[in-house]
Amino acid sequence: MKKITVIGAGTMGNGIAHVFATNGFPVVLFDINNYAIESGVKNIKKNIDRQVNKGLLSAEEASLSLDRISPSNNLKNAVESADIIIEAATENEALKIQIFEEISELCLDNAILATNTSSISIGKIAACTKKPENVIGMHFMNPVPVMKLIEIIRGYKTSTETTQTIIKISKELGKTPVECNDYPGFVANRILMPMINEAIECLQNNVAGVKEIDSIMKLGMGHPMGPLQLADFIGLDVCLSILSVMHNGYGQPKYSPNPLLISLVTSGDLGVKSGKGFYDYSNGVKNPVVSFKN
Repeated sequence: MKKITVIGAGTMGNGIAHVFATNGFPVVLFDINNYAIESGVKNIKKNIDRQVNKGLLSAEEASLSLDRISPSNNLKNAVESADIIIEAATENEALKIQIFEEISELCLDNAILATNTSSISIGKIAACTKKPENVIGMHFMNPVPVMKLIEIIRGYKTSTETTQTIIKISKELGKTPVECNDYPGFVANRILMPMINEAIECLQNNVAGVKEIDSIMKLGMGHPMGPLQLADFIGLDVCLSILSVMHNGYGQPKYSPNPLLISLVTSGDLGVKSGKGFYDYSNGVKNPVVSFKN
């Protein structure tokens, strides 16, 4: 059984730890912020309890799953004996490179270093490590316990052995791994983010309102969630970061972030996590925002 360490206890990190733990893997959940660790573990417990209530896990399985998770705020202790280390920090290139530089010095020589990045170059991250052949992209979808896809991204130097191991592990989690190559945004976000950006463009140009744009895409295209609500769910700051990576990487105008998106992020309206984005989530109610200051 592989020993897993997850770096980052936020939404994606605690979701990844949850999935490994409920599938029998011992997991260390690391974060430098003790509050983030406490919140992450609390969120895992809440989601596991939900699975029990739905009959997806027994009470015994739930208890065993929680026992498999070891919180840590000491990076050396967290990674020194791990077989697979999965980084799930904020979508920030400089931060991710710093993390990989540090863990590369502390981990086992044969440890696989995976990143949950949704857009940043695997090759660039791998280049700052001792063994780039052990570095791979393992892009989980949110919410991790529910979504089946894992986008597997091979860097230029990622070995076949590393790729095959991660594909095998992904299947053991009950997920569907799908491979792609290392280009900005990979596949999922290279297609998704321009759609979200275009929806924001429609809103800014007063083609239709928030509710109308989302309703048309849900009812007409069969999407479970409209693009503006999805952007709020992902986080507008994350959407902006991904679009910026693709715009810089490809140099094409179609990836240029819409000015309204930039304005919302600059003002601190980041979507669900801040309480307001294209929708207002005050008092637990989702209401579309009627007007935006450009």
